[in-house]
Amino acid sequence: MIWVSSFLNIKPQTLILWGAAIILLLIISALALIIWSVPDPRVFNENIEKVFLENDFSTQTEIKLLEVLASSGSLFESSISLYSSIIFTLVIITISMMVISFGSLMSNIHLRQQFVALKNSALQVNGIELSRAENSVKINGDWLHLTKGSMETLSVLLEATLDGDFLSGLDVEILVSGKNAANCEDAAGVMRIKRLRDNIGNQIVAQHLIQNIPGKGYQIKVSKNNIVIN
Repeated sequence: MIWVSSFLNIKPQTLILWGAAIILLLIISALALIIWSVPDPRVFNENIEKVFLENDFSTQTEIKLLEVLASSGSLFESSISLYSSIIFTLVIITISMMVISFGSLMSNIHLRQQFVALKNSALQVNGIELSRAENSVKINGDWLHLTKGSMETLSVLLEATLDGDFLSGLDVEILVSGKNAANCEDAAGVMRIKRLRDNIGNQIVAQHLIQNIPGKGYQIKVSKNNIVIN
């Protein structure tokens, strides 16, 4: 259905905003309902005053009864005022906690998006700079030293990429060796690419994963808390 697909396409941030708005509206509505349903103590006091004015009480018992009613009205008024203050304070605390939770949730979502973007950028090549003079290549800011054969293979692949072409193992062998197609084999070109992968991959692993500390040995570059062995 159309509305189902539209709902599934809504961003999580939008759903959170709508959810927070609905919860805030419910809290405000509940507060308004409570305030509206609480009896007005002034009505009670006005009725007691009206009884005093409309009746002539002479006995001591009647007068004491009216005094008790009057004091009850004052006590009731102070109790309602106290309860209203408590309810209002609780609502303010609830709204404050909701705002803090909402802020923390949005912050976590933002940090998660940044982490995902950082993770993706670490696995993707954003730029390559080739230096034939130094037999080096710069990948995502890291300079890697390559053998002469790997440099030739990488140069051929980069030039083909600039032209929008794809190369087979045989094409790589022809371009790198300069021989005729009859004297070249596809397996030789594939082997050149494998050596290039190993050359680059080993250096990336050495820089970002496996560290070698002179005099101590090798160790993985990762926190102990992030290691899981099943």
